[in-house]
Order: sequence, then structure tokens, then C-alpha cells
Amino acid sequence: MNKRAVLAAALLLAGCGQAPAPNEPRTRSGFPKAARIVAPVVSPAWSTERARDDRREADAVMEAAGVKPGMTVADIGAGEGYYTIRLAARVGPTGRVLAEDIVPAYRDRLAERIYRERLDNVSVRLGKVVDPQLPDNSFDRVFLVHMYHEIDQPYEFLWQVRPSLRRGGMVVVVDADRPTAQHGTPPSLLDCEFASAGYRLIRRTDMPQAGGYLALYAPHGARPEPRAMRACHA
Repeated sequence: MNKRAVLAAALLLAGCGQAPAPNEPRTRSGFPKAARIVAPVVSPAWSTERARDDRREADAVMEAAGVKPGMTVADIGAGEGYYTIRLAARVGPTGRVLAEDIVPAYRDRLAERIYRERLDNVSVRLGKVVDPQLPDNSFDRVFLVHMYHEIDQPYEFLWQVRPSLRRGGMVVVVDADRPTAQHGTPPSLLDCEFASAGYRLIRRTDMPQAGGYLALYAPHGARPEPRAMRACHA
């Protein structure tokens, strides 16, 4: 490889924030640690449901994500269940929704709501910080709504999610274009972290109804080895 090609490759890696760093911080499982601030979990909801419905938030997001009757979807970081309830209605009686949260109190309140509203196509369970433990080859869409910036170990999390997607399945991220310290994720950083875990961007859409943007990611190529993954820098 000539010097010009080497320089071009180095610039490409730097643009994605993935310059080789064999001594970068790693988790016990061998994944790179997030090289940016991880926002704390502060609330099970970021706005009132009435205000969100007045903006037609859920309808716009589900339409852009291609959610259809009969699909099986996961709502990770479900909180009070704003999306869980509306996803259940959209996928209908032949579809399924799995709602997870890592905060036991949020999980319990959502489970009570699902029982109260008699949503037979919804399951609720407590998730884990680094691995939502989703069953393989099971989901058409995995939703991460206004919570990606709160994932403590994003590389391992995304790596663990990938086998759960069916053929044609995608991860749906809704977030705000601002630093993670301000409870958002810059799109370039999001693209880089997903690429590091073996995904490609399918489409990004401005989503003012949801306070930011929507991005769809699909698995691409072989799932990388944890030690081969590199951290992205904002």
C-alpha cells in the first residue's frame, strides 16, 4: 500500500473515531469501554403522554420504522410504557411486544399497567445493563427511544442485541442531536458505535415530533470479535 493510501485509510478511521488503540480501556468481557460520557437514568418518561400524542409522536416514529401488524418488537428502556402500549396496538393480536427496563420500579409499574389494560400481546421483564438477553432470531424491530445515551456499555449491548434480529430486522434509535452529557447522541457518534458493533445505517430521518431524529440500523457482515472492536470518540 502506498503512502497516499495509508494516509487515506488513517483519515477514514479518524473520521469515524476508530483510530487503532490496542491499549484502550476494555470491559471484563473484552469490549471497548465507552469513550464518552454515559448519561444517568433520570426518568421513566421524557414528556407527558398527552403532549406526545398531540404531536403524533408514536405514529410518526412507528410509521418511519416500518412497524406493521403481526411483527414482533422489543421496547428496551420502556419506562412507563408510552411506546409499549402503542406498539401493542400497531402490531395487533398476531404480533408481540417485549418491554424491558433495568429499573425494577419502572418494570413493576409497567407490568401493572399492562395487566390493567389487558394487553395480552405484551410481555414485561427486567433487563440487564449490558445484555438485554433477547432470544435469537426473534425480533423485527428493537426500539431504543431516548435511552441510547444511558447505555453504560454500548458496544457490548449492541453486540448482544444483534443475534436477536430476524432477517430484515432493524434497531430503531430515537434520540436528540446533542452531546451525551446533555441526554442526546450526535448522529456521527451513533453511526460509529453501531458500525463498530457490526451494523450499517439504513436511514436517518428528522423526527421533530420526538424531539430529535430517528435512525434505523441493520446487521452488516460478520459479527465482530469483541477484541477487534474499537471505541468511537465524540
